[in-house]
Amino acid sequence: MEKGVVYLIPNVISAETQEAVIPAQVRSAILETDIFYVEDLRTARRYVSSLKLGLTIEELDFRVLDKKTSFEDCFEIAQIALEGKNLGVISESGCPGVADPGARLVHMAQQLGIKCKPLVGPSSILMALMASGFNGQSFAFHGYLPIDRKERQQKIRQLEKESKEKDQTQIFMDTPYRNEALLFDIIKVARADSFLCVARDITGEKELIRTKSVAKWNAKEIDLKKIPTIFLLYAN
Repeated sequence: MEKGVVYLIPNVISAETQEAVIPAQVRSAILETDIFYVEDLRTARRYVSSLKLGLTIEELDFRVLDKKTSFEDCFEIAQIALEGKNLGVISESGCPGVADPGARLVHMAQQLGIKCKPLVGPSSILMALMASGFNGQSFAFHGYLPIDRKERQQKIRQLEKESKEKDQTQIFMDTPYRNEALLFDIIKVARADSFLCVARDITGEKELIRTKSVAKWNAKEIDLKKIPTIFLLYAN
């Protein structure tokens, strides 16, 4: 029996942008998918419905794959692909498998020789790097920084040091309601001659991507409240 494929289906980053950022290849893959594994059932159904592919959403098979999904669970899911079914992994935002629990299923599928097909779509991490003007040949994504303020400031200093030593762009983020606190801490503890890029609401109506030296940043000049944001730090 021929094995199925695991399609890595990108989602929109900002609402109502699917016509601009989701290419035809993604739409074709969705039509070929038998079972969708997603972080949130409601938002995934809404996303697929918004693509207007002529599908009856109620007839599609959506199942949860989130941070609680274990590698043992992923082994069981992968068996479905071994039986010939095509699986589609959809993240809550952007590309699945990148800072996303879908990576566990992909890892398991790779071990079992199942084809994993990445599809082109918006990635806030790469798009922010592209527009930052920072080193695009050496960079690291660190995900969320510590919640504790002292630990967060210590982490910022560490990332800045690594950037200087390795000539490396440091990329990180936080939950939207902590964006302003994170920006304040970067400005407070980073060197004045280091560079900071703040990339807000990438692909959305409030998109703003701005790079300046830390000395020229003012935490009050940009509204980051509840808006998805990527931060990039570069010390040359």
